[in-house]
Amino acid sequence: MRIALGSDHGGYEMKEAIKTHLESKGFDIKDFGTKTTDSCDYPEFAVAVGEEVAKGTYDRGILVCGTGVGISIAANKIPGVRCALVGDCFTAAATRQHNDSNVLALGGRVIGVGLALQIVDTWLGTEYEGGRHQRRIDLITDIEKKYNK
Repeated sequence: MRIALGSDHGGYEMKEAIKTHLESKGFDIKDFGTKTTDSCDYPEFAVAVGEEVAKGTYDRGILVCGTGVGISIAANKIPGVRCALVGDCFTAAATRQHNDSNVLALGGRVIGVGLALQIVDTWLGTEYEGGRHQRRIDLITDIEKKYNK
C-alpha cells in the first residue's frame, strides 16, 4: 500500500512518528512535508496529499495539523477525497467500513502519539464494507459533481 503523508508545523512531530512507524512495517511512504516546525500553511499539504490520493497515485493519505480540523477541511475540498478527522479507534474503523475514507486527519496537539499510531493501524487495517454504504458514497460523489462543474 502506498501512503502519502503531510502536515503543517503543528503536526510535524506526529507525522514524523507516523512515518517511522509505517516505514518499519514496510509501507511505501512519501512525505509531502512540512520538513520543519517553522510556521506554514496547512492547505498546501492537504492539497499535495489529497490530489495524489484522488488521482490514485497513492492508495491512502494521512494528514496532521494542530487539531486536524483545518487540514481535513482543506483536503475535503478536493473531489474524490473523503478525509475523516479521527480521535479514536472506533471512529477509525467505522470511517473505513462505512465511508471508505481515503485520507485520515489527526490532531497533533489533541491526541498523543501512542493513540495516533493505534488509530493509523486500525484505519489502515480496516476494509470498506460496501453494500448498503455504497449508496451514500455515491450521493457524496453526486454532491461533488454538482458543485465542481
